[in-house]
Amino acid sequence: MSQTQAARPRILTAPDGTEFRDLNGNGVMEPYENPRLSVAERVADLLSRMTPEEKAGLLFQTMIAINADGSLVEPDPGAPDDDPMRASTAAMVTGKLMNHFNLFGAAAPRRMAEWNNRLQDLAAITRLGIPVTISTDPRNAFVDNPAASVHTEGFSLWPEPPGLAAIGDEELVRRQADIVRREYLAVGIRLALHPMADLATEPRWPRILGTFGSNADVAARMVAASIRGLQGDTLGPESVAAMTKHFPGAGPQLRGEDAHFSYGREQVYPGDNFDYHLIPFGAAFEAGTSQIMPYYAMPVGTEYEEIGFGFNKGVITGLLRGKYGFDGIVCTDWGLVTDTEIFGAPFPARAWGAEHLDRLTRVERILDAGADQLGGEAAPELVLELMRTGRLTCERIDVSAARLLREKFVLGLFDDPYVDPDAAAQVCGSPEFTAEGLDAQSRSITVLKDRPSDAAAPLLPLAADVRLYVRGIALDVAARYAAVVATPEEADVAILRIATPYDARTAGFESFFRAGRLDFTEEELRPILQVADAVPTVVDIFLDRPAVIPEIVERAAAVVANYGSSDTGLLNVLFGHAEAEGRLPFELPRSMESVLAGSEDMPNDTGDSLFPYGHGLRLG
Repeated sequence: MSQTQAARPRILTAPDGTEFRDLNGNGVMEPYENPRLSVAERVADLLSRMTPEEKAGLLFQTMIAINADGSLVEPDPGAPDDDPMRASTAAMVTGKLMNHFNLFGAAAPRRMAEWNNRLQDLAAITRLGIPVTISTDPRNAFVDNPAASVHTEGFSLWPEPPGLAAIGDEELVRRQADIVRREYLAVGIRLALHPMADLATEPRWPRILGTFGSNADVAARMVAASIRGLQGDTLGPESVAAMTKHFPGAGPQLRGEDAHFSYGREQVYPGDNFDYHLIPFGAAFEAGTSQIMPYYAMPVGTEYEEIGFGFNKGVITGLLRGKYGFDGIVCTDWGLVTDTEIFGAPFPARAWGAEHLDRLTRVERILDAGADQLGGEAAPELVLELMRTGRLTCERIDVSAARLLREKFVLGLFDDPYVDPDAAAQVCGSPEFTAEGLDAQSRSITVLKDRPSDAAAPLLPLAADVRLYVRGIALDVAARYAAVVATPEEADVAILRIATPYDARTAGFESFFRAGRLDFTEEELRPILQVADAVPTVVDIFLDRPAVIPEIVERAAAVVANYGSSDTGLLNVLFGHAEAEGRLPFELPRSMESVLAGSEDMPNDTGDSLFPYGHGLRLG
């Protein structure tokens, strides 16, 4: 399958089943592992043969880039080795002995599969040939945020999680996750950095689009279904491991600011509702999630230390491992230790509450807290220094190394980490998967209003003989449904696609996090309302957060919401070719004043909402 098969060590199997490999590339065949041993025995055997350097490499998972042609990224020799996005792939795998990577960027599915095989070839020439575990943020939806999701051409397209919650069908969520599993497996991805079990209790929070809404019980059902779709009933060779995040619930951010940034470092509970945010995680544990990621933020005003959750021993060892009995892998969120640059601008480590500590002490605090792996970091030398100076014991490292090795064995990576590029091209984005994703896009559409103020009859569904004016919709797509005209004055109906407003921040990395206000300015409203006053208008709004839209609802003939839908998915609903089933997964506030008066940790508490949680009309 790979174009570099010669790089793999030779493998011989004795009549009794014992496997021998040329582990050191010197022609000497040594016992590697007995396939008849249990996973625990295989882990113990391998762990006993590992050096401190090999164990330290296990404890780091960082970003890794891919070239469009599927080749490994090997930049100029002068690229800094502490910046994984510019560092040599070979230097991280054969130098730092790392074998967990978060794939950043994308290529065509065939090229991604070829890249996986080349990466596994590279890992195979290390002394023990430990295979690589490749992880990813979500790739099967519309939004592209380098810190949260990776829109990937060639994969099936689905609504974002709030859209799945709007449909409310657990079996659909399990099916969607199962399709994601098959597409991930086809290209070699074995660890999903999702689902998010966080709750949308603070309307301004920029990461609501990754949640299953504001209701903890609904989110719990959806999270569990997603994990079962990815992993199956038990983790095994056909599974994609799930890293559920962000323990103990990242939703109640102070003023809705995100913890990627220093001004969003505090997580608050003015409604004394800490335990509510744990409900979806309880469902995740019951479903068998293999991994957990704590968030960046630091709890304020709780029984826990005011330090970021990744450093927080009371939360990780006390609550997660103690109260819930979780014995799986705990991986920190990305970049808690090392200051770096993103898009050429300084980006400090998210060491909230630990800013005063040096890098060495930050690593020490993270491991002492109970985490197994440091996300977004490539610094095994720090673990080795802690061991050399006696600040970290071999026994402590072995606990985490064993957990990480165990998952590789259970997933079957030691048996065969390679994939078939031809199969990847056929599986990913197959006609069946694409059709199911499109159907879900339509089902998730939520009809908020469908009755012009001066008309007795609903506007929707639209007739095929209408003259149509569109804005925010591709003209060639609209033309498949009706005759498209150039101005509102020529039209019988207008369709406008808009998005939830936000406060513009910097032009760099910060711009991907749409935060702040949820209401439209007069300048933003003017072109929308001018069309609505000229012709019966359908307004479709992308609810990446709960928008404040009373003026639009008053003046538009119909208002619908989407959570990630193509033009086709929307128009199929508006013209009656598909049924909209969505119900709001969070309330829509009537004003920004009501948002400001609410508590960050309480769901749907803005008072007199414009549309309550669960609102959604049926057409026809």
